[in-house]
Amino acid sequence: MAVTEHPNATPAALAEHIANALRSAIAARGQASLAVSGGKSPIPLFEALREQDLDWSKVSVVLVDERVVPRDHADSNTALVARHLLQGRAAAARFLLFFRELAPTFNAEVLDALVRDAEERIAILPWPLDVVVLGMGEDAHTASLFPGAPGYARAIATDQRLAWVVPDTAPHARISFTLSALLAARELVLSITGESKLAVYRRAAQKADEALPISLVINQTQTPLSVWMN
Repeated sequence: MAVTEHPNATPAALAEHIANALRSAIAARGQASLAVSGGKSPIPLFEALREQDLDWSKVSVVLVDERVVPRDHADSNTALVARHLLQGRAAAARFLLFFRELAPTFNAEVLDALVRDAEERIAILPWPLDVVVLGMGEDAHTASLFPGAPGYARAIATDQRLAWVVPDTAPHARISFTLSALLAARELVLSITGESKLAVYRRAAQKADEALPISLVINQTQTPLSVWMN
């Protein structure tokens, strides 16, 4: 399936694209689902998207991935989305959380339990997801699919929707949508900012390579992908 590229894209243009997809989903099915990535890069997009005039009360929002930290932690994607996206018109959306309370220590057993709980929490999501908004790191990770990290091999192979990953190159254990869950979406959107990330994208677009997780999203024929570059 062809990848659609949008060079010199603004956050406002991407916000309009996402909003149109959500409007179409609501018109067709009475509800819409949106999965978003965290970090600082999508903040301008969130602040443009929240101004879009659509029936946000019919939109379910979920994170693509979350760090296993309390909501009041500076690295919480949940807090970031609540602060920058779910404001104004978008405050009417339903926000589904992966978890609420955390154990004081983590091991594989605790993380397995968190994944099971998160799977139950998101079971009410309209499925497949209508729009999944992805970012990409300079190591080519997307969502929390970090190459070579504990949990990564399972996260790209399992049919489950969620998995845990413990990056070697970034702080905090993560709960993330799996590759199969991402590719089950109706539409994938990849937002890339900066020349260095664009170079990584170009390299990853050459062929699927598990060492470059984003390449598994780019070089697939299951789900439409649009790439927005600025």
